[in-house]
Amino acid sequence: MKFRSGALDRSDQGKIRRDRNLRIIFSVTLISVLGVASITPAFPRIIRDLGIEPRQVGLLITTFTFPGMILAPFLGVLADRYGRKRILVPSLLLFGLAGSACGFAGSFHVLLVLRFFQGTGAAALASLAGTIIGDLFPGKERATAMGYNATVLSVGTASYPAIGGAMALFGWYYPFFLPLLALPVAYAALFHLENPEPKGGKNFVDYLKGAWGVLKNKDVLGVFLVGIATFIILYGSLLTFFPLMASARFGASTMTIGLLMSVMSVSTALTSTQMGRLSAKFGEKNLIKAAFLFYGAALLLIPAISSVSLYALPAVIFGLGHGMNIPAIMSLMAGFAPIEHRGVIMSVNGMVLRLGQTAGPLVMGVAYTLWGIAGPFYAGAVLALAVSIGGVIAVKY
Repeated sequence: MKFRSGALDRSDQGKIRRDRNLRIIFSVTLISVLGVASITPAFPRIIRDLGIEPRQVGLLITTFTFPGMILAPFLGVLADRYGRKRILVPSLLLFGLAGSACGFAGSFHVLLVLRFFQGTGAAALASLAGTIIGDLFPGKERATAMGYNATVLSVGTASYPAIGGAMALFGWYYPFFLPLLALPVAYAALFHLENPEPKGGKNFVDYLKGAWGVLKNKDVLGVFLVGIATFIILYGSLLTFFPLMASARFGASTMTIGLLMSVMSVSTALTSTQMGRLSAKFGEKNLIKAAFLFYGAALLLIPAISSVSLYALPAVIFGLGHGMNIPAIMSLMAGFAPIEHRGVIMSVNGMVLRLGQTAGPLVMGVAYTLWGIAGPFYAGAVLALAVSIGGVIAVKY
């Protein structure tokens, strides 16, 4: 593909959408978000059928995400040294086999062990998807491709709960068979993915020095901070406390809350499709600043809403910001590193995002304790506006 400094025209965008390599990466992205979104609707049945305490069911998420926090950087190094496919294909196979084996678990303890192995397979999937997009596309094309990938991710996170919930009607274990979809994706990646691979011949010490040089870059550190703030707001203020707010104030059902979250996902998806044009016109860093203004506005609106139906407005506003922010972060991060270091940089970025996921509920839980149900939204809005107005330390807007 020919690089252009300006916005991509419709024919260029069409070529990107039709690129077979990118479609395979879209499949990887859909698999990467399958492991949690598809099983949470089955939690009530798992509690009842396996005879566990409600507080224990969260371990199905913790044991799945924990391997990614530990292994992601190491897998990124391996992807840089030995090639993307040599990590991607085994990861997909492990995800699919261990994940589907969960459906045959005879006890909760066995289920947790299998979830750990499934999480090991999932540890590198999302970061490898972003890495390979960075390898395949330059400049504005990369921003466009990242936007489409974020759209696919939003579609997955919006649809998997409904699919998993429908399957769970027939038994708690049925959603655990969805990971079998990773097996044909592994086949497609092995035999049909045509991606450039880094040359791993450099001395390992020199490789580590080069990677460290990228990681300590002020702009890279700044985007890491942006990512942490993003996921503190998303997993803390929104995903944890919005359902509680809607239920406490208006008695909203789980179906109503799910529909409102789907509204946000649709808004995110539609915005992400325009990422190429937005990036060409405004630049990724300015889009990040604007995104946090949208976050702040949405979070300030939530405590002021007087009717449950009006929650659709902050959901749309938050989705607009998220649809700009995530592709911009991924595009910037992929552009910071040369191909021989991109795998580890994207993997460290993934680890940083998981740190935000983990810290978000804890941080906003403190806000809830101090200021009540509205506290997490006001605290999230303050954080969002601080990132947008003040900028992020060491990121040059």
